[in-house]
Amino acid sequence: MADKVAGIDVHKKVLMVVVIDARAPELKPERQRFTTMPSELHRLSTWLKAKGVEEVVMESTAQYWRSVWLELEPHMRLHLAQAFSNRAPRGRKHDFKGAERLVRRLIAKELILSFVPDGEQRIWRNLTRMKLQLVRDRVRLQSQIECLLEEMRIKLSVVVSGLRILHALSNGETNAKCLASLGDDRLRCTEEQLVEALTGSSHPMHRQMLALQLERLRLLDEQTVQLNSLIAQAMTPHQDTVIRLAEVPGLGIDSAQQVIAEVGVTASTFPSAAEFTSWVGTCPGKEESAEENSSSRSAKGNKYLRRVLNQAAHAAARSKGTHFQAVFRRLLPRLGYQSAVWAIAHRLCRLIWKILHEGIRYIEQGIESEPQLLMNRAQNLAKQLRKFGYRIQITPPNTAPA
Repeated sequence: MADKVAGIDVHKKVLMVVVIDARAPELKPERQRFTTMPSELHRLSTWLKAKGVEEVVMESTAQYWRSVWLELEPHMRLHLAQAFSNRAPRGRKHDFKGAERLVRRLIAKELILSFVPDGEQRIWRNLTRMKLQLVRDRVRLQSQIECLLEEMRIKLSVVVSGLRILHALSNGETNAKCLASLGDDRLRCTEEQLVEALTGSSHPMHRQMLALQLERLRLLDEQTVQLNSLIAQAMTPHQDTVIRLAEVPGLGIDSAQQVIAEVGVTASTFPSAAEFTSWVGTCPGKEESAEENSSSRSAKGNKYLRRVLNQAAHAAARSKGTHFQAVFRRLLPRLGYQSAVWAIAHRLCRLIWKILHEGIRYIEQGIESEPQLLMNRAQNLAKQLRKFGYRIQITPPNTAPA
């Protein structure tokens, strides 16, 4: 703990700053008010350095802590406290008192601190989370297009999904046979079924709305491709780590990138797998009273990693011939489907920590004796890597590279 510690109550427009001497916490703290404008943030940094402050703890409304953090990060050790761990007694809330309480609780180790990664990892997080938002927007837009087609009494999605047909429809083509002729030769429906699905009645305004939605869909796809390229470019120095994670059943290149963006390349912030699973929120909870556990529901944890691990656990449970499928089948009769999947997610979380922390590779014992399956898996991973913008070559086993 540093000798001089500052507490900052961060708001959108103002900063309430308190400086306390940790060697004599009973002395009256120094107080100062700043605004959040860039010039004032620079003045804040200068004032704190003049006071000899080496450590700062802050509590923030929404995301307004980011600009303060970026200004002070090169000069001091920073902490971001979770607001509920610094609550004041009801009716006694005061900004300067809140900042002072932050420091005193930090000294007493009573605060719950958030994990804030370094600058490079924060960029990775912004990229992967933006991509996730685009994917969600695309799913929402597809539902809106489906709703519009229902109003036009066109049942295209029942038999096929065809963008060429939708574009022709938005451009004013209403003849069902002409629209059906745009279908791909590989469609699994007959021409009669396609014509019947496209026989509807649409208002000109419906077609204009469809054109706007298709334009948004095209833009979302283009931005997703650009983000894939940016993420691959940012993580190129850690390509080996991405591949080692993607080799785990249930995970892939996209999932591996999201995991690294959230916890870092080595997960060095978490000294043990137990602490890592607790932070993610995949370990069982415990609400004990009178020596009885009333709930084992997991904590909320990191919602981005929980989503990735939940999807990966479902995929791993269905992966034929893997260790995770065997574990899932063993747990299924006793725990039920949801709890068995969550148990797989917990095991995946511990495995991810071990791969990142110790720099090891995952070896699948279930298919170790079948080289062809291993080669197929390697080819699929190489295809995904090239799709996401990485450069990779497969070296056949027992063959020296050229």
